[in-house]
Amino acid sequence: MYKCCAFTEDEVDWGDDVIMVVSKFSEAYDAVKRELNKIKNEFLWDTPEMVLFFSDSKNFRKKIYPDYKGHRNRKKPCGYRRVISALSDECAVIRLPELEADDAMGIYATSHDDCIICSPDKDMRQIPGRLYDLNEQHIISKEQGQKWHLVQTLAGDQTDGYSGVPGIGVKRAIGLFEKEGYSWKTVVETFATKDLSEEVALQNARLAKILTAEDYDKEPILWTPSANYKIDDGAGSEDASN
Repeated sequence: MYKCCAFTEDEVDWGDDVIMVVSKFSEAYDAVKRELNKIKNEFLWDTPEMVLFFSDSKNFRKKIYPDYKGHRNRKKPCGYRRVISALSDECAVIRLPELEADDAMGIYATSHDDCIICSPDKDMRQIPGRLYDLNEQHIISKEQGQKWHLVQTLAGDQTDGYSGVPGIGVKRAIGLFEKEGYSWKTVVETFATKDLSEEVALQNARLAKILTAEDYDKEPILWTPSANYKIDDGAGSEDASN
């Protein structure tokens, strides 16, 4: 949506130090429809119903960390809200209070059968079920999703504005967990190597966590692990709690 609407923007230079940004609604709308149809055509044999998710203007993660996504101040491109309104006449559009679109997708997908999440965002690898990353399909198990959450906790996400453990990226985080075990103990000890407290580790884990149906009851339920939280393949999480 953002990409298509931004692509169809244009500028009109009126002179006298005045430049106006303009957009033709039909061009923006048609561009979005083409992109959506490309996705839908990947699943013709499933005859899917398309559901679109958008972020709310308020974000519960700001309460956890006020600087979350603090650098993202650019206004929405021309036509953005009008295109959403037009699409809502054709298919379901979901926006949940204080949640990002990723969270709304995670909650919906884990409370409805036969869903396919369509997103290139690596965050969605936390959600068990079917994922189409716009290149190929993946089947994500519950344990794989839990592991990816811990990986993102260590690696952080500079785009979203939380740092994880300085100097540790996804590849190194996976290596640490494969050696030491996918556990909260590994997370805390790794943060401690940079003199960062368990409180900082928990803040990063809560920022990284994409909500599922278990993490939401009219409002987010903040992720809280037990001291011996550990993910075992095929056995789920030991003593995991929300």
